[in-house]
Amino acid sequence: MFKRDVKPLSDLLQTFLRNEGLETPLKQKRLLAAWDTVAGKVVARYTGEKFIKNQTLFVKMLNPALRQDLSMMRQRLVQQLNEAVGGYIISDIHFY
Repeated sequence: MFKRDVKPLSDLLQTFLRNEGLETPLKQKRLLAAWDTVAGKVVARYTGEKFIKNQTLFVKMLNPALRQDLSMMRQRLVQQLNEAVGGYIISDIHFY
């Protein structure tokens, strides 16, 4: 009789994503989606476009006063966003 190496589907999917180079883009997409939850509804209302380049999250803020307040909370936001996706995806946030 054959001995089968049974693995959970989640492990197989994680291995597939890593081997195909899709793990990081997927986590980046999840991080962008988590912005509204982590930053809050009020901040999300004044948020324009968002993108990630070279481990930096760029966020367009439509309110200058809010942009200044968020700049002072950058490190905490970075930590909370990385925790939300379960990995080290960004190292900094730039508000423009």
